[in-house]
Amino acid sequence: MHSRTTPTCGCTDFRSSRRGFLKGLGAAAGAGALTSLVGDVFTQASFGAEPGGNVLVVLSLRGGSDGLSLVVPHGDPGYAGVRPTIGIPTGSLLVKDPMFGLHPGFQPLAQLWQDGTFGAIQSVGMPQPDRSHFSAMERVEDADPGSSARVGWINRMVGLTGAGAPNQAIQLGTSLTPTALVGPASAMAVYQLRDIALPGGSDLAFQNRTRTALEQMWTGNGSLLGRAMDSTLTTTRDLAGLAQSDENPANGATYPAGDLAESLQQSARLIRADVGTQVVAVDFGSWDHHEGLGTVDRGDLQWMVRNMAQSLAAFFVDLGTASERVTVVTISEFGRTVSENGSAGAEHGYGNCMLLLGAGVKGGQVHGRWPGLRSAELVDGDLAVSHDYRSVLAEVVARRFPSASMPQVFPGFTPETVGVMR
Repeated sequence: MHSRTTPTCGCTDFRSSRRGFLKGLGAAAGAGALTSLVGDVFTQASFGAEPGGNVLVVLSLRGGSDGLSLVVPHGDPGYAGVRPTIGIPTGSLLVKDPMFGLHPGFQPLAQLWQDGTFGAIQSVGMPQPDRSHFSAMERVEDADPGSSARVGWINRMVGLTGAGAPNQAIQLGTSLTPTALVGPASAMAVYQLRDIALPGGSDLAFQNRTRTALEQMWTGNGSLLGRAMDSTLTTTRDLAGLAQSDENPANGATYPAGDLAESLQQSARLIRADVGTQVVAVDFGSWDHHEGLGTVDRGDLQWMVRNMAQSLAAFFVDLGTASERVTVVTISEFGRTVSENGSAGAEHGYGNCMLLLGAGVKGGQVHGRWPGLRSAELVDGDLAVSHDYRSVLAEVVARRFPSASMPQVFPGFTPETVGVMR
């Protein structure tokens, strides 16, 4: 399924900072971790103790997605004038109300919107603008401004609600762990589920000999490396069933081609296995459209929206009854400028939208206080932020994981009620 991969980002800052950023995270996340490097779509899963629990899927739209093209404010009198080339025509929008409508690429998810399990919130972001990919990613995923401790919000969450088992955090698609998962909770990384194994490939006898040798060498070793090896041996044993088998999508699900679809298919299989997964995080990008953003029938964005919608629609079909305990939320490091540039694109901006799908979502509507697009209402030419993104995440986590302490997951932050969850 590689007939088309994610479009290449046009921003040198994004390419270079993301590469160095993730390389550093790969080293930082190694406490209690088995990691391997493969692929460019990132999926992480955090395991709790009990099967049958709720699952949060965090879909990061890397590169800075254009929220004004995803959830289009067609009713704002300023919209058409600032986007003469890349504006989405009102007549093409889905499920539109007097102010907002969805990009037509979301058609595969339109039924979920009408069923009330797909919704959105506009004008969200960080308290202050940060238009650098590197530092914005770090700040969004750390979600603890001013702290010198480098611990991600997902790591803090699973540290409170999980069992602390060695397989508490799994990253599929790469060994490079994003900040959201960095911290004291153990983590491991593999490209796909079949890679949750010791060296030896399909030769189980070789793997068993390797296991015996490693156990003899490392048993009782309390060093950092010793604890990591114990984590590796325990996790590869406990998840051997997933590693040694493969299967097609369930329930007649048909995924499109592309990295996101492959990653979500692996995630669905993991969730259906019911091994106590609490959080799955998937990266999809780049959305860094400095040029060629396009509109409904041309440009990179229309393909990415359609591919994302098709992938998510197949994911929910694949889950079957397990979808009743799965909630998806999207996040991006920043939005794009309100006005288009001279290359039919948009620069790094500020306010953005977030999408929510699945269990517990109060869907069928666009939430949030719309600040407007008049020049006096903008922040340095960008959409203003009416809601801290942490309020959205906190509401989702609080509803789906009521035992989690919000002051510990998001230290020093008092969330507002934004109404995105039932």
